[in-house]
Formats: sequence, structure tokens, C-alpha cells
Amino acid sequence: LVSSADVGLRSGHHEEGGSMEQEMGELRRYRTQSISRGEFALSDSFYFYRKGLESIVDDQVTQRFSSEELVSWNLLTRTNHNFHYISLRLTVIWGLGVIIRYCVLFPLRITLAIIGISWLVIGTTLVGFLPNRRVKNWLSELVHLMCYRICARGLSATIQYHNKNNKPQKGGICVANHTSPIDIVILANDGCYAMVGQSHSGLMGVIQRSMVRSCPHVWFERSEMRDRHAVTSRLRAHVAAKCNLPILIFPEGTCINNTSVMMFKKGSFEIGGTIYPVAIKYDPRFGDAFWNSAKYNMVSYLLRMMTSWAIVVNVWYLPPMTRQEGEDATKFANRVKSAIAHQGGLLDMAWDGSLKRDKVKEEFKEHQQKMYSSMVVGKKARNSQEPHTESSKS
Repeated sequence: LVSSADVGLRSGHHEEGGSMEQEMGELRRYRTQSISRGEFALSDSFYFYRKGLESIVDDQVTQRFSSEELVSWNLLTRTNHNFHYISLRLTVIWGLGVIIRYCVLFPLRITLAIIGISWLVIGTTLVGFLPNRRVKNWLSELVHLMCYRICARGLSATIQYHNKNNKPQKGGICVANHTSPIDIVILANDGCYAMVGQSHSGLMGVIQRSMVRSCPHVWFERSEMRDRHAVTSRLRAHVAAKCNLPILIFPEGTCINNTSVMMFKKGSFEIGGTIYPVAIKYDPRFGDAFWNSAKYNMVSYLLRMMTSWAIVVNVWYLPPMTRQEGEDATKFANRVKSAIAHQGGLLDMAWDGSLKRDKVKEEFKEHQQKMYSSMVVGKKARNSQEPHTESSKS
């Protein structure tokens, strides 16, 4: 088992429990031999037992890939299965809420959503037949903005934008934490973007293929290495033209449940140009915006959103950031991630969001083994060399 603290150490992020050496030092404090002697102690194994049990009992990573459990119930059965029945009065109130959400709000919302999505597909397809001139760009922005605002009304989205003076500018790169596909709708309500993301099938695929006709969006297959190189080249060319729309990228690469921000892929930060960080924080009391793609397809997810009370969200535009002298892409990505997490009140985690689909990499386990062996074997070797060095000096 590999705990979040162990991977955090590899990434330079230390958990509250301290480093491996510090914690093993605590376990050895009643022994006559110190850890600096470099000797193996049976008590060392308890460190790994404890980390493994902590990961089983309270896994800090995989819980980020499921809906957040609310402390207080918001009268949506799906958000807390422990509140199926508490009292007759509360059950009656919940029943009235079901009638309002499904019989009043849902028909209005689905009508608006159908209008918005249909007009987006039709409008962008028609605009795509125009020659690449200013008129096409103007119409494309108009269609996108109008359709996104209709779709936002279909979700009963209440959006509060903060620090609009820091809005992403043309020729820049906008990066944000990722909770749901509707992140795009939320951000595009306040301005147009050229988007970069994973290709999808189904309804999402239809929308993506129509959008790319009128605007230089970039859709790619994450598993295809040649796609990655092509995307990087296209992004560099896009950023070089200062008249192009800002690029919208979600560097986590997957949807997280809006309680934390996970590792940002460094590719987005190797392109150059100005980075415009954006923090998005949903209010779970009115509806769960997180998309668990392993559990729900796009249509099912949208139906869940439309039968919630509302989508209440705060968006913070952070000051633009650029790479500092001597700073590599990984450190720059971590600095941007930390700024977003701090502003949104989210937990800053060093884990890779790809663990949502993949197993823990063997290199993480090997790194743990190397850390421990360097503590035991390495220090033992250094201790054995010290007397020899002193004798040679004398």
C-alpha cells in the first residue's frame, strides 16, 4: 500500500505527520540505538503498517473521485443516504420538494437545455461554413456566448464572478480546477474561450465536433502520444497569435469532487505565455456538480443537475502569473495550483488525478523502498566510513 503522505514526500509536499525519518524516530525513541546508527529495527515495520491501515480506513485520494458527503441534509436523497427517513414533518417537506423539482423546475430547465444545446450545434455548424474572417469570429463568439447563457439558465446556475479585472486576455492561457463539464458553461458565461480537452463520444462528442467547426478548439485522445505532440504544437502557435481567444485548460485532466485540487500536468505550463488562474467553487448545499464519469453518462449527469435545487458557484479570477527565472514547468504548475487551492478554499494535494482510472505506479512503491534503504543502508555506510576517514586524517 502507498499512502498519500508517501507520494507527497516524492513530490515535495509534506503531510502533517512529518517525514518517514521523523516518524520512525518517534517509534525508536524508547530504544537505546538511535536511527542515526543506520541499524534495522523491527519497530520500523509499524510505520508501514500504520500508513497502510490509514489508507484503508481514511483514503485521502479515492474519496476525491466520489460525491462529497454533506454534514447537513439538503433534501436531496442522493446526497446523503442516511437521511431516507427522520421524521414525518421532514418527509412531507422532502416530498413537496420532489414535486417542485420534478414537476415545475425540471420541465422548464430541460426545455431551456434543449434549446441551448440545439442552437449551439446548429449555430456553430452554420458559422463553420463561413470563410475565416472577422465576421466569422464575431458570429462564433456571439453564438457561443448566447448558447452558454441559455444552458446556464437551464441549470438554474447562480454565478458570482470575483476580480473581473483579472479576466483572461487574448493570447493567454486560462487554467482552472476541474469538477464537471459544466465548468465550461460557468466560465464561458463571462467570456469566450478556445478549449482544449479529451475527445468524448455520445452527446458530448456531437457538441465537440460542431463547436470545432467555428472556433479553434483542440480535442485529443489522451492515450495517443502523437496527439499530445500535435496538441502542444497547436497550442504554441495559438498563444503566439495575440489576437486569438484565450485557451481554457483543466490541467488536472479529470473531474475532482470540488473538495481539493490535484496535481497539474506540466504540459500546459511548458508552452509559455501568460497563465490566468481561475478558482471555481460550487456550493454543495444546492446541488452536487461533480461528474462521476465512471458511474453516470453525460445525459444521466445532466438530468441529475436539472433535478437539483440549483447550481450555485463562485468564480475567482486570480492575477496573471508567468514562469520565474530558473523555475521549471513542474514548480510553476505547483505554484499556480497552490494559488487556486488557497483562493477556492480547497485542499492542495500532490496526487495525480489519473489514479481515478489507473493503479498506483510502481515507481511510487520503489521510491518508498529507496527512501527506507537510504536511511538504513546509506547511513550505516556513512557511519562505517567516518572512523576510517578520521584515522586517515590522523
